[in-house]
Amino acid sequence: MKYGDKLRAILSPFERSIFAKLTSPGKIQDYLDTLPINFEIGKETYMSPRRVIREQTAHCFEGSLFACTALAYHGQKPLLLDLGTIDRDEDHVVALFKEDSLWGAISKTNHPILRYRDPVYRSVRELAMSYFHEYIMDDGTKSLRRYSDAFDLSRYSPAKWVTEEEELFWLVDALDDSRHFNVAPKSSLRKIRKASAIEVKAINNVEWKNQIPNPVHN
Repeated sequence: MKYGDKLRAILSPFERSIFAKLTSPGKIQDYLDTLPINFEIGKETYMSPRRVIREQTAHCFEGSLFACTALAYHGQKPLLLDLGTIDRDEDHVVALFKEDSLWGAISKTNHPILRYRDPVYRSVRELAMSYFHEYIMDDGTKSLRRYSDAFDLSRYSPAKWVTEEEELFWLVDALDDSRHFNVAPKSSLRKIRKASAIEVKAINNVEWKNQIPNPVHN
């Protein structure tokens, strides 16, 4: 049985009705954009796509899993990309897709940066590096330091991550522990110029109003 068939078999009729409509990466992104950001009020969460549909909220990791589910539902590989940062910043996770041999990405974020990427990139590295100058902190530090290889969720049964009711901490750990690549040598990173004040100002725009002082995710 194909992976998409296994996935569809465990979804409820209502869940299938949602994913059936999400026939392109653009439509998947449009759906995610309607969901309020998950500020994780009360506790840290790593919800499955089933829970995202029920709760109608998501942060970057949860949104990327939802996007991977939609892609797999329509026969594409469910691939994650982890963007790793310096210790005082937070990683960002996106869902990868491929069209005409070119890579794109679906992203859930609350800011005007680190968003959707059209499929115009020739490699995963080229796509990952498109986020480098956007990935900045309030003091102007450019914080992206590494990126993962394409992480294929089809190595796991859909029941382990698509419809699971428990937090998916194990999957976060698996992604963190997967093969990663440095964005540049240390000698180059020491010479990075800080972002300008107007760039820093731009990153502080938000799509959804903050409900807690320091949200965990992008």
